Amino acid sequence: MSEKERENKIENDENFADNFAEDMPKEQPGEENPEENVGKTDNLSEELAALKDTHLRLMAEYDNYRKRTIKEKADLIRNGGEKVLTGLLPVIDDCQRALETIDKATDLNSVKEGVNLIYNKFLSYLQQNGVKALESVGTPFDPDLYEAVATVPAQSEEQKGTVIDNLQTGYTLNDKVIRHAKVVVAN
Repeated sequence: MSEKERENKIENDENFADNFAEDMPKEQPGEENPEENVGKTDNLSEELAALKDTHLRLMAEYDNYRKRTIKEKADLIRNGGEKVLTGLLPVIDDCQRALETIDKATDLNSVKEGVNLIYNKFLSYLQQNGVKALESVGTPFDPDLYEAVATVPAQSEEQKGTVIDNLQTGYTLNDKVIRHAKVVVAN
């Protein structure tokens, strides 16, 4: 390298160093005012403490909510049938009165009438609570509703696959089968 080139290079390097120094910030990160650092640290500590407190309160509130809902669910399970059972008490009272009068009764027709009234009252109560009896005789066999316990030969072609006798009544609760009807089906 020639002497002139070397001088140009040194001059360029010096210009670069000067320009670089001008672009750099005057204060270095370690040279900040220590009082400012203390103030920032205090602010950050206060914010952290507030966030921790908020977090702990939210966690405690959530834990209380969870415990409360578990207790409410347990109470519902334990006492959920209270309304239904309370509604059955008048039917039980009627049955007790009927049993007391059966021994003293001289007219069999009045006893039958009393038992029929109690039975109808009980069916009415079940219907009010969403329980319905399945009508099965004469309907097409549906394995979702009925349980076939026997089959008999069909007397006509139209009777094939239909229910011809009901051995045990099936029931639904709000359109969900709670007991399948036991039926005889024609083949």
